[in-house]
Amino acid sequence: SSGINAEWPLRPGVENAMVVCPFLTEKYQASKNCKKELNYSDACDVAFVPCMIQPNFKAKGWLGLLTAGMLWIDFRNPDNFEQSVESLVKEITAACGDKVAEIALKVTSEETKQLVTPQKGRAFIHISTNKYLAETGEVITHWGSGSRSTLTVTDTPEDTSFWVQVKEKGSEIVFFKNYATQGYLGYDPNGDYIYTKPDHYGAEEWLLMTDENDDTGKRAVIIFANYGKKYLTVRDGELTGVDDVSTDCRWYLH
Repeated sequence: SSGINAEWPLRPGVENAMVVCPFLTEKYQASKNCKKELNYSDACDVAFVPCMIQPNFKAKGWLGLLTAGMLWIDFRNPDNFEQSVESLVKEITAACGDKVAEIALKVTSEETKQLVTPQKGRAFIHISTNKYLAETGEVITHWGSGSRSTLTVTDTPEDTSFWVQVKEKGSEIVFFKNYATQGYLGYDPNGDYIYTKPDHYGAEEWLLMTDENDDTGKRAVIIFANYGKKYLTVRDGELTGVDDVSTDCRWYLH
């Protein structure tokens, strides 16, 4: 059904890949071979980690469709190449999940081995304040959905600072499950507060978007509450949701 010939030379590479890294450029988008390879990777359920190479490029058509809603690694600024490579390795590690242990066994460089060690999730660092998103340990009762744990920002990462991304194929909606407590991150637009709870429904839906204005090579993102239609930020030391994106809505994935 994929239309791929058994003798196609790239077929074994795609079928045995853990991750495919498409380069987002006009030449890549215009290439029939690249289109064939990425479409087949998608048919094989191989994870994508897109790399933005060309400044001011916007993927469209087949490439835009396949990479819609995906975080891309920023290689637009050559001055930050080393940082971009480190971010790419970390994103590949996250995309591989439990399979990353297979990679770590084959790595000889101790420095590289540290990068491909299986992680317990991602931490979100608020760029303006350099603080980590974390659960407080405080539990409150909500009349409609039972118990909820409250969130705060901390100076250093804690056990509850790490989040596992849960996402269905073909959907831009993301759920964030706390690695330590297994609670799902949510936003209540009525009370304007962030929380976690055991199950996920509409208020626990998020969109995670690449911050296109950041050219540091780090994994800079914007976090949007899909149900409450607010951007997550920190103001006056408190987590809050705001209507419009501003410089204080930016977070680094750690």
